[in-house]
Amino acid sequence: MDVSTAVAAPSPRSIRAKDRIMQTAERLYAEHGFAHVSIRMIREAAGQRNKSAVQYHFSTRDELIHAILSRHAAAIDRHRLPMVAALETSGEVSLRDWITCAIAPSIEHHIELGTPSWYGRFLAQAVVEPSLREYAARATLSTPSFRRLELLRPPSMRDRERELSERQTAMIRLLVVHMSAELEADLAAGHAAAGSVEESWRALGEHLVTAVCGLSGALLP
Repeated sequence: MDVSTAVAAPSPRSIRAKDRIMQTAERLYAEHGFAHVSIRMIREAAGQRNKSAVQYHFSTRDELIHAILSRHAAAIDRHRLPMVAALETSGEVSLRDWITCAIAPSIEHHIELGTPSWYGRFLAQAVVEPSLREYAARATLSTPSFRRLELLRPPSMRDRERELSERQTAMIRLLVVHMSAELEADLAAGHAAAGSVEESWRALGEHLVTAVCGLSGALLP
């Protein structure tokens, strides 16, 4: 390798600073919305004295938001991969099995994040932001586990008009995202006992699977 073209690995300090900026931005965006949070606010809240600290790691606001979305999508992907592998060896995949595999990994990720967390409310902002909506959807749908899951769609879900399928997907995405954001906010506000946080997420997961099964059944040809 040409030494002159080699890229130095980031230092541990740089990695910590980047993580701190991402975590701080996620929290501020979740609490105040994208329109009310400036790069300066993120830098100051993250404890970065260098006025160009955020731009050093992320050239634009959208690049920062994309990085946050991609990090969470990768974490959810790690939960979904073993579930998809199990479905691939199980033979016929039922509608409920498929929907559970689509939703449950996100629930597991929320549990993993602990309380308080901000991802749910951050994502709820992203899916309704015109400049971010498409990327927010693609961040999940393009993961290895979801691409494999798409190949396992039951025949009843495949044999529908594309327009109907896309509309249904949008409905389901908004339902899952906004209900998750609502529960996250309730838990952060202390509206659930500490011992029931995991149970609250799992109950929401079951309710979402049931609701999406009902919605999918109603829209089937």
